[in-house]
Amino acid sequence: MEPDICVVVPTIREYECMRSYFDNARAHDFDLDRLFVLLVTEDFCDTEGMAAMLDDEGVDGAVFDETARHEWYDEHEIEEFSHLVPAASHAQTSFGLLYMWAHPEFDYGVFIDDDTLPHDEWDFFGRHMDNLHRTDEVESVSSDEQWVNVLYQNADEHGLYPRGYPYSAMGETVETDTRELRDVVASQGLWTNVPDLDAVRILMDGDLQGQAQTRTDFGDFDGDFVAEPGQYLTVCSMNLAFEREVIPAFYQLPMDDNEWEVGRFDDIWSGVFLKRAADVLEKDILTGYPLCEHNKAARPTFDDLNNEVPGLELNEHLWEIVDTVGGDADSYAGVFQAMADELADGDWSDYRNGEFFNYVGAHMQSWLDCLDHLAAPRAAAPADD
Repeated sequence: MEPDICVVVPTIREYECMRSYFDNARAHDFDLDRLFVLLVTEDFCDTEGMAAMLDDEGVDGAVFDETARHEWYDEHEIEEFSHLVPAASHAQTSFGLLYMWAHPEFDYGVFIDDDTLPHDEWDFFGRHMDNLHRTDEVESVSSDEQWVNVLYQNADEHGLYPRGYPYSAMGETVETDTRELRDVVASQGLWTNVPDLDAVRILMDGDLQGQAQTRTDFGDFDGDFVAEPGQYLTVCSMNLAFEREVIPAFYQLPMDDNEWEVGRFDDIWSGVFLKRAADVLEKDILTGYPLCEHNKAARPTFDDLNNEVPGLELNEHLWEIVDTVGGDADSYAGVFQAMADELADGDWSDYRNGEFFNYVGAHMQSWLDCLDHLAAPRAAAPADD
């Protein structure tokens, strides 16, 4: 069977975790021939070891450090867009999206972080693929703040809010119902062990090593759910599957490598954009299972805080801005274009680092241009006489 799933793993350290995902697939009789594993890394990393690991596991894939990425840009005549993927940033997952767009044989994408492991209870890849084709009835969630805490199911016990959840939306009143799924275009699995919190919340939980002392386990999760249309939620890319069609509206935002030093919101903001596009197009993002085990490496909490503070105020307002545009669009690209134009052309001087919104909007516009370049047929080289 030819691969139809592109698995994108940003890694500079523990790429060996992928062996556990391959073992999980074998244990559940998931066909590994469906996978193409793209390891996105840096020139200073063990690229030979990564390639050897894939070869040893018998899994198709490729390793792209910075040098290889620029060679790929040249080969596909998009070097002018290389700035869309920031250096040494988790947002390099966007390279995986570009790679998928250039290879139409991939119908699905999966994002996996290198500090996670699958749980034996689930067929990791199989559950994600099943989720993307579900049409059954699930729990639907909304709140009076237009935000759904993805950890709401046991929030009365642990009191946690995930990274990227606006502070102004805390203390929300949650309402639940049930409804039939429409067209699921993204499957977000959640996480046991170290919860995905921002630095402020980690500090409040009494930890200086980047890891909350309050941990999550199986008892904190009770099945799958969707956020109702018009409601937003945090989308974390550590355990996520999606359909190819969403790529125009799923650019992982340019973080870390910018003059405002804004970081840590790449997947969060891309999730806001995707949820807006999904709502306009009457699609669903399913959240819940399969869980993964998140084993975040210890690092100074204040390092994450320094990366997050420049964008904290912007994060409070981004969703309000995009919630008002793109409602008459009929495609992911159309909704994304409307959001991009609003951010690129707006006056955001009332916000600290407001010009970063203009910067993001311009990058979003270029993202769509880059996808158009990748999709356009290239002129054949002239034959030698």
